[in-house]
Amino acid sequence: MKNVPDFFGCSVFDDRVMKAKLPSKVYLSLRRTIEEGEKLDISVANAVADAMKDWAAAKGATHYTHWFQPLTGVTAEKHDGFISPSPDGGVIMEFSGKELIKGEPDASSFPSGGLRATFEARGYTAWDPTSYAFIKGKTLYIPTAFCSYGGEALDKKTPLLRSMEALNKQALRILRLFGNDDVKYVRTAVGPEQEYFLITREMYEQRKDLRFTGRTLFGAKPPKGQEMDDHYFGVIKPRVAAYMEDLNKELWKLGVLAKTEHNEVAPAQHELAPIYTTTNIATDHNQLTMEMMQKVAAKHGLVCLLHEKPFAGVNGSGKHNNWSMATDKGINLLSPGETPYENAQFLLFLCAVIQAVDDYQDLLRISVATAGNDHRLGANEAPPAVVSIFLGDELNGVLEAIETGTPYAGAEKTQMKLGVNVLPKFNRDTTDRNRTSPFAFTGNKFEFRMLGSSNSIACANIMLNSAVAECLKLYADRLEKAGDFETALHETLRETIRDHKRIIFNGNGYDDAWLKEAVEKRGLLNYRTTPDCIPHLLDEKNVRMLTSHKVFSEAELRSRCEILLDNYCKTVLIEANTMIDMARREIAPAVSGYAAELAHTAAAKKAVDSSLACGYETELLKKLAMLEDQIMIRSEELQEAVLEIRNIGDIAEESRRIRDTVLGKMGQLRVACDSAETMTAKKYWPFPTYEDLLFSVR
Repeated sequence: MKNVPDFFGCSVFDDRVMKAKLPSKVYLSLRRTIEEGEKLDISVANAVADAMKDWAAAKGATHYTHWFQPLTGVTAEKHDGFISPSPDGGVIMEFSGKELIKGEPDASSFPSGGLRATFEARGYTAWDPTSYAFIKGKTLYIPTAFCSYGGEALDKKTPLLRSMEALNKQALRILRLFGNDDVKYVRTAVGPEQEYFLITREMYEQRKDLRFTGRTLFGAKPPKGQEMDDHYFGVIKPRVAAYMEDLNKELWKLGVLAKTEHNEVAPAQHELAPIYTTTNIATDHNQLTMEMMQKVAAKHGLVCLLHEKPFAGVNGSGKHNNWSMATDKGINLLSPGETPYENAQFLLFLCAVIQAVDDYQDLLRISVATAGNDHRLGANEAPPAVVSIFLGDELNGVLEAIETGTPYAGAEKTQMKLGVNVLPKFNRDTTDRNRTSPFAFTGNKFEFRMLGSSNSIACANIMLNSAVAECLKLYADRLEKAGDFETALHETLRETIRDHKRIIFNGNGYDDAWLKEAVEKRGLLNYRTTPDCIPHLLDEKNVRMLTSHKVFSEAELRSRCEILLDNYCKTVLIEANTMIDMARREIAPAVSGYAAELAHTAAAKKAVDSSLACGYETELLKKLAMLEDQIMIRSEELQEAVLEIRNIGDIAEESRRIRDTVLGKMGQLRVACDSAETMTAKKYWPFPTYEDLLFSVR
């Protein structure tokens, strides 16, 4: 194997390649477009396209695709060959600036939430020069935005780029007030930690629920789960280690900064974390990471599960979104420095985040809302559905001092002494970490921990960027007009802390007492399910904020609301129909078959000697017969509940009905089937159990 630096990014048309392949003037013009948003000239696009084509062809590429992220939650691509006919009957390899800049995929079959009628098919993809093109297989992938014929965003990248520009605009206004006139731009950066499960493909193929829904809809608890905490950070098994090694190679070729890998809490669960990078690129890279996780798993006879809750009774999978802001000079605006109390610029940006999370806690909850994540949030393994911020003791003390006008002495440095001379002494951090907090400050960034493992990180970062931009705008509007900047700054900080400190909570987010305090005393929102929160996307304050920064139009927001609720309904109904099918065609016949064997055994005993005891067979037969009836009854009830949904015309009402009736019926059917599993001989059970699935990869 080559050294990693020798092949890292070898499949990427990155800055190193552009500098080597492009004329100097073209390269500098493209860099200005990437860094400063300068308009792209067609002559530059033509030169880039030609160099891109030559580079890709030299690496064996024959096609190109405009790679985009529609509102399906996955990526999309249409491949076109580089070939053009030549007069002599042959072909030549061509790729123009026009083809680089714009593509025309059919937009009618992608979710639009009413923005487009089915017969209105034309859509456009537009090159995103801020995210590098790359080669996968024999195809050059060009990251693009996706819009309708009327210009409405039909993807996740366009609003993300808009939100980044909105934050950049307002952050620069604040920095100018502090005399930072040389800063050209502010970018947000993200490092998404990706959790996932690995199971064998052989067992996956035997489970209809995994194939159709990504999670197990049935499954009794195995004798051992995660009780011993022995899997977390444990020795990585050889088969998993080989998978991780190949995954790293593939990601490194694509320029993905895969850094940390380890076993997670649940059996068969693992995590991969990258070094953080610009939010737009991090979003593209996370989509690639999820795709490569699944492709590489297939090569190893494994399946990578990215569902938020593939197994009941053990931890589900999330995606921690580590978010920060930095200038083009490399200054992290969320770094407190040695004396955060004296760092007014940091404190103002910190306050903007605090106010943003408080004012728009509903939007942050909406950004992570899916049917899958509803199973995970608040389940003593993930943050609760109530949004709060963890700051730690030092920053909490700083804010209290500012609010009350009292001096702050600073956090005392404590040296850790472990009682063994050979071990080094080191200073303890001035604040602990809180793994139960939805939104935790972790030294120089915030970790938003509510995202589900299958979520696109675009959604959360769109809302976070936009909300922070709005708060920075409020501060800039006030401070730019102030006669005395220092006094106005201090008052802004003090008032923000006073008005928004309710969102700060440094305790145990899993504690029921906290949830009661959060809602009843602090007035925080508790939207436990997707149908609870999604309609609030269209609340007047949210529409006003998002449209004022031109992140979304009102029509685009209405489309997202429709799509999110529709996805929720379709997801749960697919699960319900899968449960009915498995219960009727697999589980009930298996239980019946074992019951028949018990009856035959009991009858055979009696035939030999009527005095022989048959208590085991008789009692178990009675229990199984009762469960058979329950499975049949519960299946019928679930079927009826599903059929009733078809007559509801309003998507919001449909989602609420599914939440209130269908999910309950699904739970009842599962209880009966899981109980039957614990009493049915293993040879009769029709598919792999939790014991098989969670402990088979070695």
